[in-house]
Amino acid sequence: MIPRAKITDGGWARLIAAARKADGGGAEFAPSGFATRVVALAWERPMQIGFLFERFALRAVGASCLLAALSVASNFTFSAAMSDDELGLPVDAVSVVFDLAD
Repeated sequence: MIPRAKITDGGWARLIAAARKADGGGAEFAPSGFATRVVALAWERPMQIGFLFERFALRAVGASCLLAALSVASNFTFSAAMSDDELGLPVDAVSVVFDLAD
C-alpha cells in the first residue's frame, strides 16, 4: 500500500488558494509523438511470470510433438524391416487351435 501524505486543514486551505490563483494557461499542446507513446504504453504487456511460463510451455509442446513424430517414424521403419516372427507379436490363439484340429 502506498503511504499518503497527511494534509492538515491549514495545508488544504493553502492548496485551494494556490489553485484559485493559478492561471488557466490557455490551450497547451502535447509534444510531438506524445499520442504514439501513449498508445504504445497502453498496448504494452508487462513482463509477468505467467508470460515466461507460456513461452517455455509452447516450446516444450513443440519439442514433445517433434520427439513423438520422430519416435513414430523410427518405429515404423524398424517394424517394416522385420517380419512378424522377429517382432515377437503374440500368436493368434484361434489360428493355433484350428491348426491343431487339422
